[in-house]
Amino acid sequence: MREASFLALGDSYTIGEGVADDARWPAQLAARLRAEGFAVAPPRIVATTGWTTDELAAAMDAAHLRPGYALVTLLIGVNNQYRGRPAAEYREPFLALLHRAIGLAGDARRVVVVSIPDWGVTPFAEGRDRAAIASAIDTFNAIARDETLRAFARWVDVTDISRRDARDVVDDGLHPSATQYAAWVDAILPQARAALRERPNATT
Repeated sequence: MREASFLALGDSYTIGEGVADDARWPAQLAARLRAEGFAVAPPRIVATTGWTTDELAAAMDAAHLRPGYALVTLLIGVNNQYRGRPAAEYREPFLALLHRAIGLAGDARRVVVVSIPDWGVTPFAEGRDRAAIASAIDTFNAIARDETLRAFARWVDVTDISRRDARDVVDDGLHPSATQYAAWVDAILPQARAALRERPNATT
């Protein structure tokens, strides 16, 4: 049986800054799906630490992606917030990326959008205004969630996990550890399963 293709779009959280390749959450997700009987290929990851929405869009252009992915995930926006860009300027580029993801999947129900984690709770943010960071992250996530659900794509909130497991990070004091990513996968897995079941020949 042909394996279902999986595209993961994002930034440092998707590329898994500071963890082994097989500990990135897209890789962990694919492994969990395969363990459940889904024929899923290793993820194609288009993500780099530091990318904003516009940098991801440019990278997608350069990657010459073609439609036909069985599962597409999107997690983007933390660097827009980190660089001080206003939330009001996030909606349009996020929506453009969401529509591109839907086009690559061929069906909004095969797209899973993951919320932005709260970096303000990590040791890296010591001395910063943690409350202001949390508020900004919540605003960005509200925009992403609104547009995701309006488009009939799938939404997964990992922000609460990032706040709960604030110290479960790699040596840079900022990015999640493999263990925290495993908790993200626990949250993402039900929506990924449902997305793959939208394929005519999906197996469970």
